[in-house]
Amino acid sequence: MSTGILLLNFGEPATPEREAVVSYLERIFFNNREIEGDTTEAEARERSRELAERRAGPLIEEYEVIGGSPLNEQARKQAQALEDRLCERGREVETYIGMQFTEPFIDEALDSAIADGHDRIIGLPIYPLCGPSTTVDALEELRAAADERDFDALQELSGWHRHPDYPRLRADAIEAFAEERGVDLTDPETALVFSAHGTPQHYLEEGSRYDIYVTEYVETVAGLLGIDEYELGYQNHENRGIPWTEPEIEDVIETVDAERVVVEPISFMHEQSETLSELDVELREEAEEAGLEFHRVPIPHDDERFVGVLEDLIEPFIADFDPAVYQFRQCECRDEPGTMCLNAPIE
Repeated sequence: MSTGILLLNFGEPATPEREAVVSYLERIFFNNREIEGDTTEAEARERSRELAERRAGPLIEEYEVIGGSPLNEQARKQAQALEDRLCERGREVETYIGMQFTEPFIDEALDSAIADGHDRIIGLPIYPLCGPSTTVDALEELRAAADERDFDALQELSGWHRHPDYPRLRADAIEAFAEERGVDLTDPETALVFSAHGTPQHYLEEGSRYDIYVTEYVETVAGLLGIDEYELGYQNHENRGIPWTEPEIEDVIETVDAERVVVEPISFMHEQSETLSELDVELREEAEEAGLEFHRVPIPHDDERFVGVLEDLIEPFIADFDPAVYQFRQCECRDEPGTMCLNAPIE
């Protein structure tokens, strides 16, 4: 059986061109339209365009500073590395990337996989922590596209931050970076700060377990590092005047009682504007204004062990053995029969 593997992701504009940025933002705002309450589709699209136009200027400036987002290119390299690894093991697979908000879109990736003759397709979101507007929405978009095309040989994989190798490789990246910088993580004057992508409180009130996953994951990485004292903050995008996750990362930095901070961006598997601009530029400025020495851990997007994590996640479904052997269970965040994850509790 020939398998197409769709690695699903957020996407970001590779260049700071205004129309590309506005279109990108408009899709994001429209995708999250429910948080503003009941409205017609036309009203939601108008509101999304209005918000996108308002937010575009500052984001374009961010992309100009960082030279455009490297997210898509890093995603392509990850996909190719996974394909190479699986093909070396004799698996008949091809990998594709499908983005929620920039080309190639998820439905386009699905069309490519179907056109290439694959009779089984696996959708795997490359989000370390399962969230409603990321992991869940990406899979729902993929499922809707498959239904429209009457393609029913689709397998969906959801949350995977509990894969044992993943927190270990992130902990190793923190340790290696600290050693390179000559920073002692156990020094009382060093504060380890985990920075997670924020989410509107609306989703948590609706039942999302995202904040639980964040807390659990941070505790795991800190435990692997042997660190008892650490901080957690959220990178929020308050464009709509609605409550987001707390505490905000900026507030956390203001209250740090140390000489230096080491910031680990736990929600990301690629470098992107949230790391290269929000952390490396904006948060650095706030930290240095507060008299703090600032260090940000790079994303280990090209760590070979991450390819191994992806390989492990895919393996039960291409080798046709019971996914429960690898601790996969029915996903609770996306309660759709056949959506499997590593996060659901054992009954």
